[in-house]
Amino acid sequence: MRAGTVVESDVRRVIVLPGLWMPAVSMAWFAARLRVLGFDARTLGYRSIVDGARYAIEGIEEALRAGPAHLVGHSLGGVIALEAVHRQPALPVGRVVCVGSPLCGSAAARVLRARRLTGAYLGRSGPLLERGCAEWPDTVEVGMIAGTRPRGLGGLVARFDEPHDGTVAVRETRAPGLADHLLLPASHTGLMFRGDAAAQTARFLRTGTFDHAGPAPAAV
Repeated sequence: MRAGTVVESDVRRVIVLPGLWMPAVSMAWFAARLRVLGFDARTLGYRSIVDGARYAIEGIEEALRAGPAHLVGHSLGGVIALEAVHRQPALPVGRVVCVGSPLCGSAAARVLRARRLTGAYLGRSGPLLERGCAEWPDTVEVGMIAGTRPRGLGGLVARFDEPHDGTVAVRETRAPGLADHLLLPASHTGLMFRGDAAAQTARFLRTGTFDHAGPAPAAV
């Protein structure tokens, strides 16, 4: 808990960020599940190719002017969420859940940026995806949900010799400082549409831990 600023267990607002190339509506189902589970969850879109992280972070700052909120981000969205709290440690953020986010940098992104024909595919988000997020304040509890079903286009770009979700390797999600880390049998895109991923997200936002014994309970 951040003394005098945010009591995480009291926060019900959630800002949900999509990943690379994805519009806000891509996370509408996930946000709807969080609402069913008792949170006031809303998606926040940004132009990942044209604008990159800068304008997404400005959008987060604008949304937080209405009061404290948790941050949930899929893929690049999770990296951007942590970049926001790194750049602005005083933001009234409760907890953060990253879903399939390459916090340690993306091998697939590095390969794409290194090739002449695909170097522009990631746009202004490329450098952030390639290097991953910077350290975030230890006052912010961060949970990671990673997938282990190897289905996705990332496998055509980068060669994974380890567990991965088709786009991001599990190793790329294990950043130092995480409060908890959970594996689910899902692909990178599939994580966006799994009820257990949403339920585990809700649990972490309430308690700061995932349920490693089974599905997370519904809202009381």
